[in-house]
Amino acid sequence: CFVGTKETAFIYAVTSAGLVHSVTRSCSAGNVTECSCDTNLRHGGSASEGWHWGGCSDDIHYGMSFSRKFLDVPIRNVTGKSGSGLAAMNLHNNEAGRQAVAKLMSVDCRCHGVSGSCAVKTCWKTMSSFEKIGWFLKDKYENSIQISDRLKKKLRRKEKSQRKIPIGKEDLLYVNKSPNYCVEDQKMGIPGTQGRECNRTSDGPDGCNLLCCGRGYNTHVVRHVERCECKFVWCCYVRCRRCETMTDVHTCK
Repeated sequence: CFVGTKETAFIYAVTSAGLVHSVTRSCSAGNVTECSCDTNLRHGGSASEGWHWGGCSDDIHYGMSFSRKFLDVPIRNVTGKSGSGLAAMNLHNNEAGRQAVAKLMSVDCRCHGVSGSCAVKTCWKTMSSFEKIGWFLKDKYENSIQISDRLKKKLRRKEKSQRKIPIGKEDLLYVNKSPNYCVEDQKMGIPGTQGRECNRTSDGPDGCNLLCCGRGYNTHVVRHVERCECKFVWCCYVRCRRCETMTDVHTCK
């Protein structure tokens, strides 16, 4: 069962973060009537200090509030507050996604002054790219924490020896260990990695060492034929050569 695994945690966090990011961007662009730019920052800073707030700061508060109503309320309505360990886990991971967007907010500035002297800067707060947020959550996924499925007053770590270590708002939590994705399991809809094409020189997730789960890989040569060196001939057709290339393809055993 995939419920309550690391992968579930990542999906909940990314979905929540994506909703915050999308709604907040729409607010800043003026596409939503209920919100706009963050007006709380307009009076900060001064020319004597060399900068002031201006432009359109992303109103992340509205985006986070919208995400909580849209994603958290249905979970609470079904289970009653947090209800179970799984529900509490999902709520926590939703919030972890939101916190990731907030944590990675940055300040952008534009210089003003004679000949670009930057005598005064106009600054505004902006969200990071969603790619950066995704990599942050991927790191949290890699270091996710297993919790007990028995919900007492609060979420607690599965490992008794680690229960005194606090759980952070940005940590991703899971209840159940992930299934073995390396081996085909038709009942669970897991295709396995046998026959998957992999990159022999990569150390990343597409690399043969990781993707083939230690089983090794097969190498075979693939012949590609395509049109190349095409030229327009007057008048009126295109003349091409047929180019042939041979490439090594690696597939998992």
